[in-house]
Amino acid sequence: MNRKKLITGENIEKVYGQGDDRRKVLDGVSAHINEGEFVSVMGPSGSGKSTLMFAMSGMDRIDGGEVTFDGRDLSALREDELADLRRTQMGFVFQQPTLMKNMNILDNIILPSMRDNRRNVKTITEQARTLMKKVGIAELEKRDITQVSGGQLQRAGICRALMSNPQIIFGDEPTGALNQEAAQAIMNLLSEINAAGTAIMLVTHDAKIAAKTERIMFMCDGKIVSEMRLPKYSVVDIEDRMEKVMAKMREIGI
Repeated sequence: MNRKKLITGENIEKVYGQGDDRRKVLDGVSAHINEGEFVSVMGPSGSGKSTLMFAMSGMDRIDGGEVTFDGRDLSALREDELADLRRTQMGFVFQQPTLMKNMNILDNIILPSMRDNRRNVKTITEQARTLMKKVGIAELEKRDITQVSGGQLQRAGICRALMSNPQIIFGDEPTGALNQEAAQAIMNLLSEINAAGTAIMLVTHDAKIAAKTERIMFMCDGKIVSEMRLPKYSVVDIEDRMEKVMAKMREIGI
């Protein structure tokens, strides 16, 4: 099935530092994410994988090349336009959920949506509770963020990311701080979200996590050095998928 390209990056460059400390973190990278696609990015520390995600989402301004989201050139947008695009059409899940310590779980989930003047508090709250029930944390809405586990916090972060019904979710090592059981549960949840039509771009160092996606981009020294595609994920073939991913990593030396 041919799918429309949702995000396209062409010859992306990103430079950090000045003078002798100048370093090209992204070196002419071209990449794309299709509508409804589940993509992971792998590579050693410092390879540029998180920087690529930030560039593709408009979180970071790039120093060269072009990134378009659904046909819109991100470099042509003002900061407020970029912020509105991210808030309404993108969702973000990080390794450590950025939740407010002085708010309970429910209030943390609805907080970003409160900026949308087109929606009332009742509608927003009902949506949040529906999402919390779906991901299995409905009973935690009044808990402080210090009173729940890391896996439960990550589920709350995913609920918050879904509040705007985004076209894509960006995940930067979303399972990196979780134990194996919690990581498995989060990946199952992300797979369900993807199956419902939301595209996902996931940065990970874990071959088992990447093996559950449908396309993997491998990065090294600021470049995409290889890609591989996998068939639709099935629990029964996870070991075979992992071995294929690890074999590819050995082949390209990362």
